[in-house]
Amino acid sequence: EVQLVEVGGGSQQTGGSLTLACVLTGGAYNNYCMGWFRQSPGKAREGVAAIDTDGDTTYADSVKGRFTASKDNAKNTLYLQIDSLKPEDAAVYYCTAVQPDIPTDGYCSSRFGYWGQGTQVTVSS
Repeated sequence: EVQLVEVGGGSQQTGGSLTLACVLTGGAYNNYCMGWFRQSPGKAREGVAAIDTDGDTTYADSVKGRFTASKDNAKNTLYLQIDSLKPEDAAVYYCTAVQPDIPTDGYCSSRFGYWGQGTQVTVSS
């Protein structure tokens, strides 16, 4: 059974940095399409970054230049480096993963994919 576990959330001041990690276990492959979504209270969940099985990275416009996604296929781990934190970055961050032979709906999400439980990022002024 595939499980995704996000770690690294916490509280940082505006302008600070955080690194999130998402570890996939129980998978049969070593190259999943993996992505990050976030959701803050009262807002819809939005995709922020993803790395597909070709290694191509996609970012939401709101995070370009501040967020850096990377993936270690040997460890089935996805990372998200968040720099220059803004108050609007505060949210629960979720990891997604889709196995290589399944089409995705964007930011490596799919109804046939997997989701983590989320990790909270809080930004203080």
